[in-house]
Amino acid sequence: MHNPGTATPERFPAQDRFADGAQFIAGRPAKGTSGRHHAVVDPATGREVYRYELAGPDDVDAAVAAAREAFPGWAAATPGERAEALHRFAGVLAERAEDLARAESLQCGKPLKLTREFDVPGTVDNTAFFAGAARHLQGQSAGEYSGDHTSYVRREPIGVVGSIAPWNYPLQMAAWKILPAIAAGNTIVLKPAEITPLTSLMFARAATDAGIPAGVVNIVTGTGKEAGEHLVGHPDVAMTSFTGSTAVGRRVAEIATATVKRLHLELGGKAPFVVFDDADLEAAAHGAVAGALINSGQDCTAATRAYVQRPLYEAFVERTAALMETVRLGDPFAPGTDLGPLISHAQRDRVAAFVDRARGYARVVTGGEAPQGELKDGAYYRPTLITGAAQDSEIVQSEIFGPVLVVLPFDSDDEGLRLANDTPYGLAASAWTGDVYRANRATREIKAGCVWVNDHIPIISEMPHGGYKASGFGKDMSAYSFEEYTQIKHVMFDNTAVAAKDWHRTVFGDR
Repeated sequence: MHNPGTATPERFPAQDRFADGAQFIAGRPAKGTSGRHHAVVDPATGREVYRYELAGPDDVDAAVAAAREAFPGWAAATPGERAEALHRFAGVLAERAEDLARAESLQCGKPLKLTREFDVPGTVDNTAFFAGAARHLQGQSAGEYSGDHTSYVRREPIGVVGSIAPWNYPLQMAAWKILPAIAAGNTIVLKPAEITPLTSLMFARAATDAGIPAGVVNIVTGTGKEAGEHLVGHPDVAMTSFTGSTAVGRRVAEIATATVKRLHLELGGKAPFVVFDDADLEAAAHGAVAGALINSGQDCTAATRAYVQRPLYEAFVERTAALMETVRLGDPFAPGTDLGPLISHAQRDRVAAFVDRARGYARVVTGGEAPQGELKDGAYYRPTLITGAAQDSEIVQSEIFGPVLVVLPFDSDDEGLRLANDTPYGLAASAWTGDVYRANRATREIKAGCVWVNDHIPIISEMPHGGYKASGFGKDMSAYSFEEYTQIKHVMFDNTAVAAKDWHRTVFGDR
């Protein structure tokens, strides 16, 4: 493992670009009114790159009011009109791709190759997908189900959506929250994580510049305790969508259910990576390194628990460790960097504490430390491989959210699948085998919202993303996500024109 160099081409000029504030309400940037400030810090250097005024409850109220005012007009737009606006939106995002990639790398520490080739193109594609989906608000076909009536189903927008997005994929999560909501005719107030607001603000500005009416997309940047809870509990918010930890998700659910809101939760994960003894060892090792280290492991679908059938176990550990040691840590803006820092020094220290505690009961094969030298000021942590942990240990059961992979052996297929399911979470998993019957069994029996076969991590706009168990409920992306942001109405027409209907006698009179 080596440092590819610390070349520092011009970073994104955040302080200049967002001088008008970190709120976007009714089509205009604004400053927060909480009276408190917050800093965005470049995790690669530890330096402050943007300081802004946090949103308070008054800002949330203003954003919700703007969304409520914009709702009737946007809901009344035809599907074709909303689709056309979203197509323009995708075009504006594509034109601004490089700025979006640099802003995302600055605030998150992601290597530019990840933001340029994954985060930004995925967001543009997602926008284009929902432009098409906007024209497919379909209900059940009309029919005479009672014999005397014609019934049909309408799908209608819900109203103002209040969403909260996490810091690990700020741009993509903004898109996953905003796009299905507005494609279905809703308006939205999004609260991004206060440490990573830049690309959410850029996304909202792009929506307005594409001709989406003011108030349809609003951003309030504040703390979860103040701005987030006020947004979730707001009486004019009809639906809440939250992505984040399971612990915070429980709090969001508690607040949302008090006002009987529609609720969508995408929560934590602890994805198993199950390698059967007939798997392609080289493919599995490469997949494990990529799946465990994407976004420095700060991905709720990242491979975190590798279960390897005994005949391949030692070779898998050796090969995966060797590949991890080739991963290049460095400046996210340097062309040779594979892995950037974690989101913050606090998160780096949290990951390091998990690994340090594991030393008491397991073996750290490689990694397990923060690099020194040129990278010492950043929130870096070396790719880490751990073996020898028990199934019920903290390192196996808890979500670490860092570049850490734990490898455990198993003997029978029954045991491997049982261990894969032995966690409170159920967001994603993968199975590695050349046997179609084994693969089919794994996809049936692993309790997760997404199961990859012979790969781990790829996502596409057309397919849903969401979990089982403590990983939450509801889907992002795909037509399944689109449906979540609509409410169903049954419409029923009498076809008889008879005043005294036969069924009335069950209430009064005789036949």
